[in-house]
Amino acid sequence: MSGKQGAMRDAYGEALLELGVSNPKVVVLGADTTGSLKSGVFANDFPERFFNFGIAEQNLMGIAAGFALAGKIPFAGTYAIFVPGKCVDQIRNNIAYPNLSVKIVCSHGGISVGPDGASHQQVEDIAIMRTIPRMNVIVPSDAVSTRAIVKAIAEINGPFYVRLTRPSTPIVYENGFEYRHGKATVVADGSDVSIIACGIMIPEAIKAAASLKRKGVSAAVLDLPAIKPIDAETIVKFAQKCGRVVTAEEHNVMGGMGSAVAEVLCESRPTPMKRVGVMDTFGESGEASELLKKYGLTSSDIEAAAELLMRAGH
Repeated sequence: MSGKQGAMRDAYGEALLELGVSNPKVVVLGADTTGSLKSGVFANDFPERFFNFGIAEQNLMGIAAGFALAGKIPFAGTYAIFVPGKCVDQIRNNIAYPNLSVKIVCSHGGISVGPDGASHQQVEDIAIMRTIPRMNVIVPSDAVSTRAIVKAIAEINGPFYVRLTRPSTPIVYENGFEYRHGKATVVADGSDVSIIACGIMIPEAIKAAASLKRKGVSAAVLDLPAIKPIDAETIVKFAQKCGRVVTAEEHNVMGGMGSAVAEVLCESRPTPMKRVGVMDTFGESGEASELLKKYGLTSSDIEAAAELLMRAGH
């Protein structure tokens, strides 16, 4: 990482604009979040294919399903706290059950929303969405991967939930990112512990691996953008290679990415592991950096979890 930063929301807007040019079936829907999700760039160039339904998220999901039934590829966006929260019934019955190609892209995921506080800090969405049959759940790690993922899923049939972060974050993939559906990306190889992360925890995992290396610990870093379908093959491969697994996510440890990894391992390759994430609690108002530190979502927390496994002698 060079220290460059970028906003996932800006990347989303840029990807939508590219899709607008290349694919006439793409339509963009919003819930009074045009400015926040940067979908206004699409609206400016393709006003006849952009629809703002106001603060009516359940309607947003239902109408997105209708567009999909009509042969369009709808990208429906709002804040993660409202979707899935207010719309589970519509998502389950109107979108996932008929397996419609609705692409739900939500920003402001996790506690890094910051000063808006617990009422707007979504830490349950991955758990909710991955339990819905047929739903694909994706968490990009930076602006570059966001752009690639949004463009890629337009070509993949079926419903998607893509979770973005509000603040600008470090650029991980300066040389580009290729999204392979349901596959992890090996960011760094290692032999002592495997750090499996998603979203904004990828830069923290990279920092933790570098610090561990200085202490003589070889840490692999896996970026797991697809929480569902999950890359069980790569997870098991690195669990076998390293013998220890640490997961890191900006989400409740209950039911999130770490739980998904644990499910894979307990059935295929039981492995000592530690989960770094929000420890089954609500957030609070504060600056993003302060909250990430308070709730244990930093490179130091990942490093400490890895060292605990090392000391345990596994």
